[in-house]
Amino acid sequence: MKPYFRIALLCILLAFTSKLKAQNSNLILLKNVNLIDGTGSASKPDVNILIKDGIVAAIQSGLKHPSATQIDLKGKTIIPAVISAHTHIGTLKGNTSTAENYTRENVLRQLKRYQDYGVGTILTMGTDRPLIFNGLIDSTKAGLLPGARLYSAGYGFNTPEKAPGSWMNLLWRPESADQVPAQIEQLSKTKPSVIKMWVDDHGGKAEKMKPEIYKAIITEAHKKGIRVASHLYNLEDARDLTASGLDIMAHSIRDKEIDADLINAMKAKGVAYIPTLSLDEYAFIYARKPEWVEDSFFKASLEPGVYEMIISQKYQDQVKNSPDYDRNLAGFKMALKNLKKIHDAGILVALGTDSGAFPIRAQGFSEHLEMELMVQAGLTPMQTITAATLNSAKILKIDNQIGTIQKGKKADFIILTESPEKDIKNTRKIESVWKDGKQVSKGPLKN
Repeated sequence: MKPYFRIALLCILLAFTSKLKAQNSNLILLKNVNLIDGTGSASKPDVNILIKDGIVAAIQSGLKHPSATQIDLKGKTIIPAVISAHTHIGTLKGNTSTAENYTRENVLRQLKRYQDYGVGTILTMGTDRPLIFNGLIDSTKAGLLPGARLYSAGYGFNTPEKAPGSWMNLLWRPESADQVPAQIEQLSKTKPSVIKMWVDDHGGKAEKMKPEIYKAIITEAHKKGIRVASHLYNLEDARDLTASGLDIMAHSIRDKEIDADLINAMKAKGVAYIPTLSLDEYAFIYARKPEWVEDSFFKASLEPGVYEMIISQKYQDQVKNSPDYDRNLAGFKMALKNLKKIHDAGILVALGTDSGAFPIRAQGFSEHLEMELMVQAGLTPMQTITAATLNSAKILKIDNQIGTIQKGKKADFIILTESPEKDIKNTRKIESVWKDGKQVSKGPLKN
């Protein structure tokens, strides 16, 4: 064979090999893995998972695909990426939470932090600002930006009283029900996943939204095909909100034990429940040093300066001596009791934490603490994982795309070194985090 023929043939072979490698890079076979798929079914030991172009193509014991990149995960467990259905983002920086912190850089930094903790998707609840509505949200959903996929409730509704502070100053604050239709019309232009409103007097310290206003919000939102989620605390508010057509309770009922009438009404109307137990624990737990405060998994989630603040005697005394301490502790205990009753009644329970609203509510760690607290409330680890994955996906109406590890869905998952089936705290033993079939993180302690 003449030399130039050899060169031509070699070029053809190299081109073919490169093309084959490119094709095979989109084919990954995960072998011998313990699969917790998020559906609530028992774990499946020693299965193989084929991923093609970022989508789960097949799940089967003994599955083979010689041309796929093969990764042996013997002894490892896979669970779906966590979906946190109540968060805040962008306003947190150091020991502050302000509107001035809300920058593209800060938002992307925090989306990356969530992802490092295996939280693949978040819903921000009503405190966002204009910069994310010009393509950033869509880019995160499409996987074009690093970090968690972002869904938003846009700008929430609160009372005319200008509290809480500046970080929430883009909220709608109607003074009467007749202002609501125009405000919903404007808000709908941001294409919110849900609409958030605050119905709470914060223990008698603030004005509570008037029933005629929150009823108007629900009515007008539903005309636009948008569901409504409410911050709440009290049982009677939850009862009236349910009767008024509320779709999602974004916090626990904490003042009284829920009764059969309200449970039946919630079931009949399909009201979903996001307990945010970690928020309630954070409200009193720093009166002492909690057992996880020195855990590097926790410390890695904190903004600079927050660790030093929460371990200080001054801060612990401030929490312990707060006039709200007893109320907060009692509210947490009631939240645990009500979660168990609501879950056992068959009401959809999803994971959310309110992380990112204030410095003590650490982004990423809070989601794992929330799962631990849900088990403390009486849910099994497997029920809790379903709440944190499939059920949260249902809240966002994206359960046809993510939330479980099943054929045809996006390959968003966490590889764990230990199974959480019996010990939920094993969700913290992250080896790697995957999005769209690609490894995007080795967890918060290795990045």
